[in-house]
Amino acid sequence: MTLVTFIIPVRHQANSNDWPSLKSRLSQTIASISGQSNGDWRGVIVANEGADLPDLPPKFSVERVTFPPNQLHDINGADREKVYDAFRLDKGRRVLSGMLSARDTRFFMIVDDDDFVSANIVEFAGRNSNANGWKIDRGYLWNEGGRLLLHHNDFANFCGTSLIIRSDLYGLPASFEEADIDYIKSMLGSHVRIGKILADAGHPLGSLPFRGAIYRVGHAGAHSKSSNLIRTHFLNASVLRRPRQLLSNLSRVRPLDQSLRREFFGARTIG
Repeated sequence: MTLVTFIIPVRHQANSNDWPSLKSRLSQTIASISGQSNGDWRGVIVANEGADLPDLPPKFSVERVTFPPNQLHDINGADREKVYDAFRLDKGRRVLSGMLSARDTRFFMIVDDDDFVSANIVEFAGRNSNANGWKIDRGYLWNEGGRLLLHHNDFANFCGTSLIIRSDLYGLPASFEEADIDYIKSMLGSHVRIGKILADAGHPLGSLPFRGAIYRVGHAGAHSKSSNLIRTHFLNASVLRRPRQLLSNLSRVRPLDQSLRREFFGARTIG
């Protein structure tokens, strides 16, 4: 049994305006996962048939799917709840396909295809293998190419790359066809809902005791349309009118030094 399986759901290629850039970011995410200090892990990339993927290291495999493009992928749509609902279904069924291909694992971690994870996650899971799992409550925000990181202390409610959960708690169905739509959306397509669902069932998640992931923000391919760090947290008019808020934001800044590069970016040099 593998200790941790990382599941990376990749959108349909028709839902990407710049596939070469998506592919490049995915390569960086793969390098990040590959930097784990404990080698008891595997990675599963879920992508549509025909999607051009980067070369994969030995611990990675690809689960090919035939789901159609998400017709409501554009988050600028008029009805935001319909957009989010369609996103949860599209992501959730990709995650389900990946998990069903890798049942023999102790923990699952869903990783967005442009984020980064700490090299210490598998090691920590191995020392606490009987736990229900963890939320990454504390993480970092990073602008692509930037030299600074911003501490974020409500990370699990902000970024999809924020949950490490014992596999049996997902209650995976015997086959894809047996999965209920609400189950797909709430347990697999939403990183916000599952914590309460598990807690209500008597299986609360712990809080990872270190900053476990980096959320890459502000790039053109981000589905959430996340904004530029500097513009949002330092040059925003409302922030500039509140000196205390500005100072608080400044106190959360950390330089992207070599130690953090080794922990989160693997062997790749980024930025």
